[in-house]
Amino acid sequence: MIKLIITDMDGTLLNSKNEINDEFWEIQDKLSKQDVIFAVASGRPYYNLVERFKNIKDNMLFISENGACVMYQEKEIYSNTMKREDVFFLLNICKNIKGIVPILCGKKSAYVEKNIYYNDRCGFKEEISKYYNKLEIVDDLNEVEDEFFKIAVCDFLISEKNSYKYFKGYEDKFQVVISGKVWMDLGKLDTSKGMAIRMTQQNLNISYDETMVFGDYLNDYSMMEEAKYSYAMKNAHSQLKEVANFITKEDNDNNGVLETIKEYFPNL
Repeated sequence: MIKLIITDMDGTLLNSKNEINDEFWEIQDKLSKQDVIFAVASGRPYYNLVERFKNIKDNMLFISENGACVMYQEKEIYSNTMKREDVFFLLNICKNIKGIVPILCGKKSAYVEKNIYYNDRCGFKEEISKYYNKLEIVDDLNEVEDEFFKIAVCDFLISEKNSYKYFKGYEDKFQVVISGKVWMDLGKLDTSKGMAIRMTQQNLNISYDETMVFGDYLNDYSMMEEAKYSYAMKNAHSQLKEVANFITKEDNDNNGVLETIKEYFPNL
């Protein structure tokens, strides 16, 4: 019996217009009444996810920052923060990469430097605002006092082709994940959505066989290894489809996640 359902947001639960299908709210309510925990796992910060699901936040589990933080019923059940020296080492590399904006993601807020944020010729502000509704504009990221989960890199020159090449040589020391066409995340080596799911399963006494996951991009790769019912979206990256146990019949624009869930829970 499935007890835990975890889905990525962008390209998975959300359609191409950044919308959640209206049917979701009724299905989530019925799952909750059957003691099935519904969770979202995203590179987005916790406060962004809570805002999106504020009316049902007490009945959901949130895996944020690509697995660096897990919150359930407003309690932290797992977190994995970076060393300050590692954060500033990675930020220093970012300074030499053209066409990007590094966003420092902390427990209290996300942070971006003033000189980059206000000198926007590419439309970074609009893209960043989709994910960071709590954002502080600072003079220098190196002076920020907080605990940090990751550095998110917004790269309009395409992360897989541009910024990734500057960090791929550090994949033995840091988590380097292409999380979207214009996004890349840098974090602790042992941080991943997969690790967050494993810690969640241990904390809630839920097994691999009782877990269902959905994802579409490379930052969802580790999730596929932690669930018997691992689904890559029909629209997923080809590498994700190779490791998933299943592929959804429909893509994110045709309600792929919910249609799959209904197959396993016909009484919904």
